[in-house]
Amino acid sequence: MITEITSAENELFKKWKLLDTSRGIRKSGEFFLMGEKLIQEFLHVYNPSIHSPYKIKAEIISEDLHPLTPSFPSANKPRQVPTFKLAKNLFKEIDFIGTHFNLLLLELPELETYNFGTTPQGLELITPLGDPGNLGAILRSALAFGTSKVILTQEAAFPFLPKVIKASAGAVLQIPLLRCGPLTELVGHEVYALDAEGSDIANFRWPRSLRLLVGEEGPGLAGLKGLMKLKIQTGEVESLNASVAASIALYCYRQSLGPSFNKG
Repeated sequence: MITEITSAENELFKKWKLLDTSRGIRKSGEFFLMGEKLIQEFLHVYNPSIHSPYKIKAEIISEDLHPLTPSFPSANKPRQVPTFKLAKNLFKEIDFIGTHFNLLLLELPELETYNFGTTPQGLELITPLGDPGNLGAILRSALAFGTSKVILTQEAAFPFLPKVIKASAGAVLQIPLLRCGPLTELVGHEVYALDAEGSDIANFRWPRSLRLLVGEEGPGLAGLKGLMKLKIQTGEVESLNASVAASIALYCYRQSLGPSFNKG
């Protein structure tokens, strides 16, 4: 059954209009998955009978689109997913990144708080990046190069913003995410960090398990003491984009694990 919405005063529509902000997402406990490729991939693996942190709450279409959720194999078919058909002008307002494709409304998961008292397992990436595009790009690289988890500090952008999900190419839904307090919480803990004043990463012998911090391009790691710093030689260029630097470091880490890991 499809519910039609034609008025901008509809309460559901007014709530959905706020889902391009972290405040709106947190308040509603829902976020949008957007983009044809991401949605098709998500529906192919989604199984409502298995516990998933990303439960489908609704599918939203415009007047010239058809619902997708009923067309998938019965084993993976979401059951009783409400479908809402919006007038074209209303749909355009909530299609925040201009996909012109169906939208899935997913339940917002609760991110666990990271415990710095534990021993790291694999490479655990810590980031305070506030730019959604940069954060999404780092999450994509983190998934590609075998990062075990990503820890978002208090300063980081909200990971379920549409721009973060798009830039991550869906990696935000696949890699374990945790949260922690401000950057200052790292002081006193064993953390490696990318920094222009560190030791050359080319000569670094990577431990199999470590915490690696990627800071903001502007403020960097100002005020943080006791970190073990690593730098990437950049010649005449003063610094690299944070997501580019992180990708290089993560690739170096993966290569250090040897051929057996790189086959994965």
